[in-house]
Amino acid sequence: MKVAIVGASGAVGQEFLRILDQRNFPIDNLVLFGSSRSAGTKYTFKSKEYEVKLLQHNDDFKDIDIAFASAGGSTSAEFAETITKYGAVMIDNSSQFRQDDDVPLVVPEINAEDALNRPRGIIANPNCTTIMMVVALAPIEKLSHIKKIHISSYQSASGAGAAAMAELEQQYRELLSTGEVKTVDKFPHQLAYNVIPQIDKMTETDYTKEEMKMFNETRKIMHSDVRTSATCVRVSSLRSHSESVWFETEKPLEVAAIREALKAAPGVTLVDDPQHYVYPMPLESAGHDDIYVGRVRKDLADDNSCVLWLTGDQIRKGAALNAVQIAEYLIKVGNIK
Repeated sequence: MKVAIVGASGAVGQEFLRILDQRNFPIDNLVLFGSSRSAGTKYTFKSKEYEVKLLQHNDDFKDIDIAFASAGGSTSAEFAETITKYGAVMIDNSSQFRQDDDVPLVVPEINAEDALNRPRGIIANPNCTTIMMVVALAPIEKLSHIKKIHISSYQSASGAGAAAMAELEQQYRELLSTGEVKTVDKFPHQLAYNVIPQIDKMTETDYTKEEMKMFNETRKIMHSDVRTSATCVRVSSLRSHSESVWFETEKPLEVAAIREALKAAPGVTLVDDPQHYVYPMPLESAGHDDIYVGRVRKDLADDNSCVLWLTGDQIRKGAALNAVQIAEYLIKVGNIK
């Protein structure tokens, strides 16, 4: 198996290297690609040193079986044909192709089979907040169809990349040393000691692109007519996102039944003993694969609705891990060139 990572120097690219190592992914040869800024950088994988190659329009992908792409939407759009030209499967972490009808959008716990039908050789990795939410809601959908979802997200700096994480740390250093933040670049406002109720660009409806991703991607992944209304918020934690989720089902569900479904669900860890202050928090989910779910309860405003809280490592399951799991599924069913 010959594997490529496009965008190897970024936060998700580095997470790919860690996860491929941890899961003992079958790799005979690894090729790292990056921009002119990162070309020439060297990384160690399984005790062997690899140098990042400049991503170009050439034949570098001729023998590649799987290419994990995490270099941004514009790069994916420009290089998709080059990457897939000779039959490589491109698993793309950007938003570029997610709503294209001929590109499957896949969360393996839910719709792995969709990855088998990829006319352009591309499989899209969903948005991190969507992945985390649908992993938790999919087992509940089996109990009763989910009609509506309302969600507020609490998204860490890591969602904006390695440079954004560094900026948050720098802002705290500046506050401690001078009492004033001077570095505001990766976020529209100071994030340290603050929350920002905007992630991604604002659309004409006053919903952000991030919020609209949750609406559209949830329907495509779950093959559902569910309607999702989100408010996505950047918070000053460093890593792992959290979400407060209200969901309305066709028939009333008992909390006990929901908890049992979550306990049995792949990719979910139930952490739910609120009377003893036991519930999931981002500090605990960081670095772990599962989505942690707790505070499951009935909605006081709607008999057919319930509420839950979840948290998960957005760089792992919300990005790199989900892509690797897609590749593992393709290998398992023998669907690689």
